[in-house]
Amino acid sequence: MAETVELERIPPVGPLYRKAIAGALPLGRRPWRAAPLPDTVLAVRGVRVEREHLRRYAKVCEFRLSDALPPTYPHILAFPLSLALMTRADFPFPLVGLVHIGNTIEVRNPLDATTVLDLTVRAENLRDHERGRAVDLVTVATTDRQEVWRSRSAYLRKEGGTTREGRGDKPSPATDPPPVSALWRIGTEVGSAYAEVSGDRNPIHTSTLAAKAFGFPRRIAHGMWTKARCLAALEGRLPEQYTVDVTFGKPVLLPSTVAFASERGAAGGWTFGLHPPAGGRPHLTGAVSG
Repeated sequence: MAETVELERIPPVGPLYRKAIAGALPLGRRPWRAAPLPDTVLAVRGVRVEREHLRRYAKVCEFRLSDALPPTYPHILAFPLSLALMTRADFPFPLVGLVHIGNTIEVRNPLDATTVLDLTVRAENLRDHERGRAVDLVTVATTDRQEVWRSRSAYLRKEGGTTREGRGDKPSPATDPPPVSALWRIGTEVGSAYAEVSGDRNPIHTSTLAAKAFGFPRRIAHGMWTKARCLAALEGRLPEQYTVDVTFGKPVLLPSTVAFASERGAAGGWTFGLHPPAGGRPHLTGAVSG
């Protein structure tokens, strides 16, 4: 049975990032673990929304300014809990180098800025992947003991030269891109602005030097920003309850111009994606289902 660790408040991300960086240095580097995932749930009760923070988040992701919580907003409320779990000594991989490869969000009830949330995060589904090993972090938001929101984020630890068979992950939810709806020019400032409001301060999003150290020609956009930006483009056309599933592909370099594509499905759902304007490997593919 999982052990639930109750925290008094959402932890600050600064010390967690310093812990992660220290663990990646030669003297602090820990070996990969073959042990199972920690059977631990981190929880914080009574989390309240700060309207000014919500306003800044909505502005960065281009959601409408209102008391309604964007579907991706609880993800950043709980993001420090995810960091706390992934920087524990019993987590199988070091945080530095993990790649966010997919995210599924279930909106079970509309949420607004007056809602008080209880948040929990746990890790599960450690598995082989064609490029290494993958693990899921599951975040649940409840209010009055009722689950109102859930997220599952898949993270990959790459292993060079792997010959494993099968991804261990489901295929991209949209295999054929829908029609292009708009071209977006994404500026360099998006990386720093989203890092500031989300707490995800991975330097590959804010520093060209750091991005180059990890093999990118320049800094890249956060995957969850790209998901949020796509959902902002569909705002007002989604049902009250739905699931939105995305697979992250080719990183969006900053600055860049990208093509947003969307198409309504026969059952009222949506397929959508971000692609280079001239075609090629997608940045993101996604689907909304009721």
